[in-house]
Amino acid sequence: MGSQDVKLLSFWVSPFGKRVEWALKLKGVEYEYVEEDIFNKSNLLLELNPVHKKVPVLVHDQKPIAESFIILEYIDEIWKQYPLLPHHPYQRAIARFWAISVEQKLAKAAWVAMCTSGDEREKSLKEAGESMEKIEEEIKGKKFFGGDNIGYLDIAIGSIFFLLPVFEEVGSVRIIDPLKYSATTTWMTNFLSHPVIKDSLPPRDKMLVYFHNLRNKWSSTHHDLLKV
Repeated sequence: MGSQDVKLLSFWVSPFGKRVEWALKLKGVEYEYVEEDIFNKSNLLLELNPVHKKVPVLVHDQKPIAESFIILEYIDEIWKQYPLLPHHPYQRAIARFWAISVEQKLAKAAWVAMCTSGDEREKSLKEAGESMEKIEEEIKGKKFFGGDNIGYLDIAIGSIFFLLPVFEEVGSVRIIDPLKYSATTTWMTNFLSHPVIKDSLPPRDKMLVYFHNLRNKWSSTHHDLLKV
């Protein structure tokens, strides 16, 4: 299937967009990439995703699909090679649960910790630590959440983890303690060094500038506006 049948609208540093990129690349699906300016959204994006007006949007056979987790499942159903979700319904349900849980808890807590100070920062770091402890228990004894290969949950959680070291540096905080979370740190190294992932990560210096600017732009009252 040629790239003309598959189009991805995304933003260079969007963790949600990265999920879709990685899934397509792991499956060997050719696609056309369309970079969006999320601060000056194109008419095409607004037309394809009128409900949320956000990236990513996958267009397959001229039909748009929005929301990264929904797109991941769609990709997994359409292109059967390199399965992402586990085969068993219970394991699939567990993978979905963890994906949503980590996005809602760890991603938000890390973002708030980066953007705030004082009590709010401490509270967010505590929440991030609680999430990290749960992830550590879940990954112990495994190479990837998906077994020997990168799967749905690795993509979901990995899209947050490639940003965490940047958030730590920008906010002068510590979330990933290699001694405390050794299994998670090993998984993170395995994941980020996989050729498909490694070759599509945004430049670190560019990410640092971007998130420094965002941090300066929004006060703590705007931390719900995670503009990535």
